[in-house]
Amino acid sequence: MSNDTVLTPDAHLAETATQPRLRIRGVGRDFQTRAGTTRAVSGVDLDIERGEFVALIGRSGCGKTTLLRMIGGLLAPTAGSIEVDGRHLWRNGRVEPSAVTRLGFVFQESNLFPWFSVLDNIALPLKLRGMGKTERRARAAELADLVGLQGFERSYPRELSGGMRQRAAIARSLSTEPDLLLMDEPFGALDALTRERMNLELQRIVLQTTSTVVFVTHDIPEAVFLADRVVHMTPRPGRIRQILTVPDAKPRDIELQTTPGFNDIVRSLRHDLDEEE
Repeated sequence: MSNDTVLTPDAHLAETATQPRLRIRGVGRDFQTRAGTTRAVSGVDLDIERGEFVALIGRSGCGKTTLLRMIGGLLAPTAGSIEVDGRHLWRNGRVEPSAVTRLGFVFQESNLFPWFSVLDNIALPLKLRGMGKTERRARAAELADLVGLQGFERSYPRELSGGMRQRAAIARSLSTEPDLLLMDEPFGALDALTRERMNLELQRIVLQTTSTVVFVTHDIPEAVFLADRVVHMTPRPGRIRQILTVPDAKPRDIELQTTPGFNDIVRSLRHDLDEEE
């Protein structure tokens, strides 16, 4: 199709429905330092389909977060292209607004505003988009229920546990109904039991919302438990070393982590990471 062709809304929907949610081609990122040029990410090619959950793993400094920030419109690539639903995310080093309107981001820290209640934190993106107070608070209440924060809507972040704050952060990211949810080690600061519960909660939430998810983690069992595919990135410069498909159907029970098939995938990934030392 010619670049000059103008699609009607229905035609655009029909065309994008056949495309991957995310298409990454030849993406790289260099940083300038006093010592010279540091190549953080190089030559990444990856397609992610609609509704797919993809986990990025690799050693510290391999470029996982750098890649995620480029996908999220926070950091411009120095090479290659990124498309969301067929729309170029970056043009001449600038974000294309039409490509980022349906993105959501969750960081390791919940980044809630301490002077806002849970409900107001969740509703904030809707307020910034001009939604009326009654409508946005109703939507925020629905999301609080979805992430298991019923009864805590009027609480403040300081009154919540770490896991509950992350639930609120996830709800806030879902408030704009993102097609693509980007998560940067969202459970990294939680204790093991809370992290396990949050893995189950995230799985449930994603299955209910059908969002496409790109999830950065250092935790190999977490990646295998949550993801449809696990992308293993090499040490700097970050390239894709391998992509493993997790065959188990969803929803997955935590007991899956005791099965031979699950542990075979975990051992394979751990062995490959150990080889990089």
